[in-house]
Amino acid sequence: MNFRSRSTQRLRYLVILVVALGMAVALLSLTQALDRKPAAVVPTPQTESWWTARHEQALARIRQGEVDLLLIGDSITQGWADEGRRIWDEYYGHRRAVNLGFNNDRTEHVLWRLDHGEIEGIAPKLAVVMIGTNNTGARHDPPGETAAGIQAIITTLRTRLPGTKILVLGLFPRGASVDDPLRRLNLAINDRVRAYADNQHVFFLDLSRHFLDDRGRLSQDLMPDYLHPNERGYQVWANGMEEMVKKLLGE
Repeated sequence: MNFRSRSTQRLRYLVILVVALGMAVALLSLTQALDRKPAAVVPTPQTESWWTARHEQALARIRQGEVDLLLIGDSITQGWADEGRRIWDEYYGHRRAVNLGFNNDRTEHVLWRLDHGEIEGIAPKLAVVMIGTNNTGARHDPPGETAAGIQAIITTLRTRLPGTKILVLGLFPRGASVDDPLRRLNLAINDRVRAYADNQHVFFLDLSRHFLDDRGRLSQDLMPDYLHPNERGYQVWANGMEEMVKKLLGE
């Protein structure tokens, strides 16, 4: 074999080696991508001091026991303590209810809280869950990922609180019109989440129509910023789910 032939053969081997290494790297990247869980299902805390303090306050209340009703969510649920206080006192003050709504929470934050004491040592009759609009607004998560986060929350509640009924609320409409892109994301999430209801342990209720007119426009009289209810909005919320709450609490 002459020098030129040997050089050609070495070059051919080098090309084959480079191609093989490239394929191996691509396969490794694909495997890692397939194994990577979306952020929405990975339990993660918020890091702000107020959030940690609110979590500690929630734990202190949970340790007192005597909890029949949990409301779990983000700032929309937390608002029962502010704009919705009067309605909360009227509807839930006598029901041994606990507000586990945290401002800016996404599904992964709720998962972390549930894993770190907020349902420890209690056996509520009912947990009402509404979470996911911050996955939409803050990160524009695909609907399937947000729905997977909600499903993980349901699974955690079913596992840790087997005797508790779960009422999953559809995400409230957001944005002024039906064409708002974030509202469309929430609608797509709701379409997926409603399939999680078995109507024995897990139930689904969409209250969207109560906040919209016949053209799908969201009323500023109920949600001034097109996202968070005011006092009138919380009244609409309470009225809309009262029949279901009564039923699931066994009243």
